[in-house]
Amino acid sequence: MSSKGERNESGGRLDADSDIETAVTSDDNSAAVGGNSKEMTDGRPLRRDKPSADSKAELEIDPVVEELSIQSSNARRLARWSRVALVGAAVLVVVALLVVVGAWGYGHLRHIVVSVNGTERQVSANATLGKLLADNGDFKAKKGKLLSVSGKVLKPAGGEPISCTIDGRKVLAGDDANATKLSEGAKITVRDGKDLIEDYDVQSTPIPFNVVMNGHGVIQKLKQHGIDGVSEVWKGKISGEQVNKGVIKNPQDLVVDTFSPKPEGRNVIALTFDDGPSEYSAQILDILKEKGVKATFFDVGQHSAAEPQMEQRMVAEGHQVASHSNTHVDMFKLNPQQLQAELSQSLDNIEKASGVTTKMLRAPYGNFGAEQWRYAGDLIDCNVMWSIDTMDWKLPGAQAISDAVLLKAYNGAVVLMHDGGGDRTQDVEALPGIIDGLKAQGFEFVTIDELMAMDGNQ
Repeated sequence: MSSKGERNESGGRLDADSDIETAVTSDDNSAAVGGNSKEMTDGRPLRRDKPSADSKAELEIDPVVEELSIQSSNARRLARWSRVALVGAAVLVVVALLVVVGAWGYGHLRHIVVSVNGTERQVSANATLGKLLADNGDFKAKKGKLLSVSGKVLKPAGGEPISCTIDGRKVLAGDDANATKLSEGAKITVRDGKDLIEDYDVQSTPIPFNVVMNGHGVIQKLKQHGIDGVSEVWKGKISGEQVNKGVIKNPQDLVVDTFSPKPEGRNVIALTFDDGPSEYSAQILDILKEKGVKATFFDVGQHSAAEPQMEQRMVAEGHQVASHSNTHVDMFKLNPQQLQAELSQSLDNIEKASGVTTKMLRAPYGNFGAEQWRYAGDLIDCNVMWSIDTMDWKLPGAQAISDAVLLKAYNGAVVLMHDGGGDRTQDVEALPGIIDGLKAQGFEFVTIDELMAMDGNQ
């Protein structure tokens, strides 16, 4: 018999599973019995030269047979694939379950070793620091206490939480610890939390610094600024206690070194002029320029503001300018606020007039001591006195002024004269002879800055 789906020689389809095939085959076999039994014996259908009526009938129903055959085959094929898909899905579910169970078991059943305060411990591989602490009672560590300002315990557990570190990294107890997984060999420390002091108000009291004046001489130079110390009283916001905490910061002395420069191997002298600029300043500047001499002018601030062109000429010709206060006031008579204002204004006026910033002062009448330094130390760094006073303000005559200088001159001397503040014609008259006489004695003329720079102790 022909295989399923194969057509016979007469043109019909043979289907082992079809009733039609059975009918057609039966007719063929009947014809074969009368004609050729051997062919039937061999299982092969008889060949006909012409199609019979039955064959024609078979050909007419063949498309229907073929359609039924295809539908049946597809149904069986779909059924087989459905069974395969169901089996595959079941296998995937089983594999997924095995993976999940395996991962859970790996994390929960596997252990790692960590060190806690120097002691090794086995913990679950997926354990966190928070669980480790909870399972071991925080290893007996305690929260810090909340203390009053006097040290009394206000709340036994009101301070910082216990202190935890993993391999030196600090981890806060609570959410941070619960989110921190442990790793093999981790070194963990667990300590008591720190005690905290209640919130408090602070009453600070300044401790005034001392003023130390070292040495003697014509120049006072600031060596170290003074800084007030601080003492504190604490008042607890919960307890209400008040506690004197004493000195929190020690004061730092203001230190002034007083000295008279004595340049070694030199023979120098400094000419200085106070109270200008004035109508006499130009004449004095002319003489100094003619003689090739440099001097220092201690100017009154309000005069500098009034004659800025003179101030600028002094600087342009190489002379030094510094402050002689703003209004020529006795600084011993000023309170701290007045002193600050007087000095600030004079320094500002000189800078605006000359373009020079200076922190050098010659106090009027020389009245400047420890208390003035206390309140002016942030404005000036040098106060200059004098070693030769010509007494020119008494108008003793040009010769007396000249003699006062030439008879008392010495190496490092600071000469006091005036170019303002009154009639200075005697100074103008005496100055050429003073310069010539000092040159004859071998003196060099320097500014105060230059004189200070020559002192070996500074």
